[in-house]
Amino acid sequence: MVIHQPDLVNLYGCSIGDGSKVGAFVEIQKGAAIGANCKVSSHSFICSGVTIEDGVFVGHGVMFINDIYPQAVNTDGTLQTEADWSVVETRIKRSASLGSNCTILGGVTVGEGAMVGAGAVVTHDVPDYAIAAGVPARILGDVRQRARGANA
Repeated sequence: MVIHQPDLVNLYGCSIGDGSKVGAFVEIQKGAAIGANCKVSSHSFICSGVTIEDGVFVGHGVMFINDIYPQAVNTDGTLQTEADWSVVETRIKRSASLGSNCTILGGVTVGEGAMVGAGAVVTHDVPDYAIAAGVPARILGDVRQRARGANA
């Protein structure tokens, strides 16, 4: 793992694989797992319940959400604690790319080799090798077809 500015990151109770790089102003919470050879760019937030497999690119300012119905207080007005809600898990599969400033909601899986465009809000699963963009994110194509077209 490479952290060029360790004083500017907040890592606690997470796991980060060999060869991965973490940029400045990143927070990775307890229970989050980052695979090997990933790049997590600056200003990203990876919360509990997120699993990022090997070789994933996380652009600048990517946000993950692990609570579908967030609230500060219970019905009786008391401040919620960890006991008052459940983490909703999220998985980013091998070699996926998440564009800068995208938001990934809890319970979503982004497929192997998929690409999420900058600023997208991902509310549903993204299939393997799909290109997803927009608010909410929609499937716009297939990475494999775009790659072939670029080399033709």
